[in-house]
Amino acid sequence: MQRPNPSIATVIRPFDDAAIKDAATRISAGECVAIPTETVYGLAADATNGEAVASVYAAKGRPSFNPLIVHVPDIEMARSLAEIDTVAEKLAGQFWPGPLTMVLPTAKNSPVADIVTAGLNTIAIRIPAHPAMQALLRATGLPLAAPSANASGRISPTQAEHVRMSLDGKIGLIIDAGPSSLGLESTIIAPGESGVRMLRPGPITAEHISSATGLPTETGSTGTITAPGQLATHYAPAKPVRLDASSSEPDEWLIGFGAIAGDASLSESGDLIEAAANLFGCLHEADASERPKIAVAPLPRDGIGEAIADRLARAAHRD
Repeated sequence: MQRPNPSIATVIRPFDDAAIKDAATRISAGECVAIPTETVYGLAADATNGEAVASVYAAKGRPSFNPLIVHVPDIEMARSLAEIDTVAEKLAGQFWPGPLTMVLPTAKNSPVADIVTAGLNTIAIRIPAHPAMQALLRATGLPLAAPSANASGRISPTQAEHVRMSLDGKIGLIIDAGPSSLGLESTIIAPGESGVRMLRPGPITAEHISSATGLPTETGSTGTITAPGQLATHYAPAKPVRLDASSSEPDEWLIGFGAIAGDASLSESGDLIEAAANLFGCLHEADASERPKIAVAPLPRDGIGEAIADRLARAAHRD
């Protein structure tokens, strides 16, 4: 069964040192907090903690596990999480800190949880300019995954009150630093040696990108890179996947849940938050096994279970 989720007392605190200390303590304890950036208010959690990130999905009611943007305080931390080539370095020098997100190859030994990247080998990363988000990044010393701080499908929030109207009772803390200065989500790009692909338009335009790199900027998605804010196909195993399996066939690797143990388990205790955090890791493990097929135990579909079910249905779909 899903971990109990009673209504939380949501507190709004003005941005100051005490509020940042409170937020950092909550982040370190695995909670998520709402924090302003120059684009929109974000719902921040420790990007290295899969269960903390799963709680973001649960609070938002996000229908599927889309990749999330990882916010870092400086280029040094960015280099520890992503492979930054010459083109990306040039763009970082021009637009970071600021409203530019780059989708880059994930660095070896990156500590970011699989759930943040939706199991992909790329990571969406940016250095925000807003003093509140910068203060929280430096207070925690952690990369922070932070989608917009609103219920999934609702209008992105540009004020603390927008966050409260959408997530009251679902998160513990909102830091209020007034309206976001830009009020539009960041530009997302995928830089390459021969050109740059615009994955989501935003405050930094294709013309800005081309001027900074001297390379063409292609708009429109080809579907080959997945990024936040896109309708996209996520990581899927190469093997056939059978869902709602109470036991496995001899040629199947069984991903268990609750009382169904399996070869690996999403959550032995039947905790859906833990299951969400372990989902992509278990799929990778099953895909790497010697058995040619994968089976997955039944899971409840309430709460974040709906998002897990959505992701598993995509994994099981065969063209």
